Amino acid sequence: MAQVTLIGTRLAEEGVEFTYEGEATACAGCPYRNQCLNLTEGRKYRVTDVRDGASTLECGVHDTGVTAVEVEPARIQANVASTDAYAGSKASLPGSCPYTECPSHEYCEPAGADMEGTYRIENITGDPPHEYCHLDRDLTLVELAPPDDA
Repeated sequence: MAQVTLIGTRLAEEGVEFTYEGEATACAGCPYRNQCLNLTEGRKYRVTDVRDGASTLECGVHDTGVTAVEVEPARIQANVASTDAYAGSKASLPGSCPYTECPSHEYCEPAGADMEGTYRIENITGDPPHEYCHLDRDLTLVELAPPDDA
């Protein structure tokens, strides 16, 4: 279900995905804080609509201001254990990985995902982008549904 919020005008385009990072120090005292700070911190969102005729409001965080958009929780691309990789099944993330230069790192520790959470697999994408896993994990790249509490 879509939710109305304010985001920076540079992000205000249908289809753009972002991870909500929560309140910045510049938000203190802002008259629009209730409209901006209404998402779940650490969750990944996708802009579904930019409000027609919405004003651009001044913002201490976004130098070009903020505008009203509709967002919904976004699916998350992630690596999961190959033994758990079935569309419709539940899976958890394989755990943290110290190999930040690995081309799969962003899928082993995806932005907007709770490393301790369990997710429903929406789609199987296929092989991860790495040639071999430094932690000797057998992984499959999948698309996870947003958390149930989204």
